[in-house]
Amino acid sequence: MAILQKHGKISGPDLVCLKETPSDTIGDAGGHQKNWSEHYTNWPRPLARVWTVVLLLGTCLLYCARVAMPICAVSMAEKFNWTKREQGMVLGSFFWGYCFTQVLGGYVSDRVGGEKVLLLSAAAWGAMTAFTPVLAHFCSQPIFSMTLARFLMGLLQGVHYPSLVSLCSQKVVESERGFLMSTVGSGSYLGTLVIGGAGSLMLDLYGWESVFYVSGLLSVLWAYCIWKYLLRGEGPIITLESLGRGGPRSKLSRRHWLRLFKQPAVCAVIITHLCTASTFFTMLSWLPTYFKDTFPDAKGWVFNVIPWFVAIPSSLFSGCLSDHLISRGFDTAAVRKLMQFFSMGVSSVFTLLLCGTNTFPTAVAFVSATMGLTTFSHSGVSVNVQDLAPSCAGALFGVMNTCGAFSGVLMVYFSGYLIEATGSWASVFTLITVVNLVGLVTFLAFAEARRVDMDSSKGHYHDIHI
Repeated sequence: MAILQKHGKISGPDLVCLKETPSDTIGDAGGHQKNWSEHYTNWPRPLARVWTVVLLLGTCLLYCARVAMPICAVSMAEKFNWTKREQGMVLGSFFWGYCFTQVLGGYVSDRVGGEKVLLLSAAAWGAMTAFTPVLAHFCSQPIFSMTLARFLMGLLQGVHYPSLVSLCSQKVVESERGFLMSTVGSGSYLGTLVIGGAGSLMLDLYGWESVFYVSGLLSVLWAYCIWKYLLRGEGPIITLESLGRGGPRSKLSRRHWLRLFKQPAVCAVIITHLCTASTFFTMLSWLPTYFKDTFPDAKGWVFNVIPWFVAIPSSLFSGCLSDHLISRGFDTAAVRKLMQFFSMGVSSVFTLLLCGTNTFPTAVAFVSATMGLTTFSHSGVSVNVQDLAPSCAGALFGVMNTCGAFSGVLMVYFSGYLIEATGSWASVFTLITVVNLVGLVTFLAFAEARRVDMDSSKGHYHDIHI
């Protein structure tokens, strides 16, 4: 059994993220550690618990707003006479916008604090969600207005996860980050579960417009509560001055970025996250349509609820399991790889089984198993970025999510093309499996858990800045 090696702790002077100076010494590190604490003080445990619940709820609402369109896509396609290809264009346009703000969101969060970026973005995408039905009804070409609306939604929601990773690395002690990320990450499944159940009922009872109104207004209310009760009414204003006086960890040099991207482990997490994100987004976007086409008499609330109901405890279990294995002394890299094997390898078995499924209960069971196992990535590649480069976790995760969003655009649109060209959903599930296996092999071969944002010739860690 491998001896557990801690990464990125700030209690030891040699593990403090330092500014690069010609004469760095152990004594200097202590001074930088003091400077670090002035900028980033860990939350006390009671406050950390409050923020965990709040961020869980925020991620839940994020996905309520995001999944509102896939839930309503069939009804909107019937009303506006969209083809499968046009439907795929509307769904995929979200990811085009999602690509552009990932790195920016992580960079700004590293400079001014992730909570400010989360608050401002939530107020904006919540308002956009509530305004979506107005754009659909009052525009002469709904296909263009909805494509634009989804693109703007992607822009606004693109900063969420990089800001979340940056906030976690700034405010949460290392020993609690795995569970916090898996808990907050489960909000994506909780949100999909809530909007899948309540959204399907609202869709049947009040029409598709109600889904957008409710999810959008609740998101704006969440942002207001954050501002009022956690930030105590202090304005979340991000100015050029505040960007200029950001903390030491946000200053990144081009030379260090180039050195970082030459690391095989960094390339592995980017490629693996690209594959994970693109397959997840494809399943998220097309599963409601798959069930409607294959089992037209099935109740929407069943297939929109059960898979995500399974995913929530699965995500929490993966976080507890990975933290437990690491605390027992297992190598951190081996634990990350094990979690990713379940997420991409075992889940692909159930995805392939969907190709020959003819009964509705069996299809729901296989989809539930697939989505449940996919959540193990929260304790795999999603946390691995903080193992490798905690000094620039927000910006690096933004790079990862940008790649994942771009591939998501292509896969969502290409899946619509495959369905029209082949008339079979088996082609889509096969594509998802192949992409998953590519990501898994890459991660198993090259993933590590040691810090790489360091100058090995000097024996200590440096900031990597832009």
